[in-house]
Amino acid sequence: MIIPKANRLSHVKEYYFARKLAEVRALVAEGKPIINLGIGDPDQAPSAETLEALVDTAKTPGTNGYQSYTGIPALRQAMASWYKSTYGVELNPEKEVLPLMGSKEGILHTSLAFLNPGDKVLVPNPGYPAYATATRLAGAEPIFYTLSEENGWLPQQEELERLATEGVKIMWINYPHMPTGAQATSEKLRELVNFARANSILLINDNPYSLVLPGAQPLSILSIEGATDCCLELNSLSKSHNMAGWRVGMVLGQQDYLAAILAVKSNMDSGMYLPIQKAAIAALQNNEAWHEERNEVYAERKQLAHQLLDALHCKYQPNTVGMFVWAKVPEQVADVEAYLDQLLYEQHLFLTPGKIFGSQGERYLRISLCAPAAQLTEAINRIKKHHTLTV
Repeated sequence: MIIPKANRLSHVKEYYFARKLAEVRALVAEGKPIINLGIGDPDQAPSAETLEALVDTAKTPGTNGYQSYTGIPALRQAMASWYKSTYGVELNPEKEVLPLMGSKEGILHTSLAFLNPGDKVLVPNPGYPAYATATRLAGAEPIFYTLSEENGWLPQQEELERLATEGVKIMWINYPHMPTGAQATSEKLRELVNFARANSILLINDNPYSLVLPGAQPLSILSIEGATDCCLELNSLSKSHNMAGWRVGMVLGQQDYLAAILAVKSNMDSGMYLPIQKAAIAALQNNEAWHEERNEVYAERKQLAHQLLDALHCKYQPNTVGMFVWAKVPEQVADVEAYLDQLLYEQHLFLTPGKIFGSQGERYLRISLCAPAAQLTEAINRIKKHHTLTV
């Protein structure tokens, strides 16, 4: 290069899956029969109504131009109606709903909208790596708070009070939690809202997994009294509606917060393709039976994932939410990442090391449920026939 890369990249690495999936693709190209249980990429189809809306709108003349940065009114109304029917939360579609090109976009846009260099952000450990990365790209400093199996993978008030020093502006939470599948209760969310208000912190819940194998009524932080003063919520159709590649998300909350995010977003994209907006409206009207059918598939796969983990002598919590299973690796495994590489190259089985989600994930692995039952069954058979702990 004739110029150096930006200083901000000195603390930002290439996303783990961008690198590892290239390695996996290379093995597949060599003819290796790889079973990919690493990434949460839904393999089931969107509803028929969703696909029909996409195709019909794409065939309509005049649909290929630029779109509004805030989405068409019908999409915002559909998102508000979905929040009312799913979470019991009333939202003004004109002021409190902002469609996004996937919620990952919203993580960066929100960080750029509110953070200055030197600000601090409370980030879960373990947690989605994008929270810390977006913080660093905004020039701010991630301050990691501890989640552990012992505390149910929930933030602890005593630690948060200790970390809430001057300069903390944002706190990220993600419930139902990825990668662990833990759920937060209304009481825990109320505690966190009170903490955020007392410390003038913007609390943001990233909530894309609440409809995948839900253990209870789906929960939004915006349902907590007083949350609109200090909270935002991100959501997405990627996991809940089998639309990961469509890039349809949303950020929800008080108008002033959304206006700041829009100031960033409107300078970085040119609006969502109209046929995708129309398809998203149809998807948000999927009935309960459609969601139940999707979850029946995931439930079958989850039982098989548990059998695979049993064969690997891993420990896990059976009653988790979402499309992943989080498990603790046997103590005799000295290096978890090396152990999982052994599984990849010898058994052609790709699982995700927990440490990519933070130091609290060091002794864990994650299995995705986004693979057909036949592949999970084959993975079990490979382990039972050929695998022994050698790392």
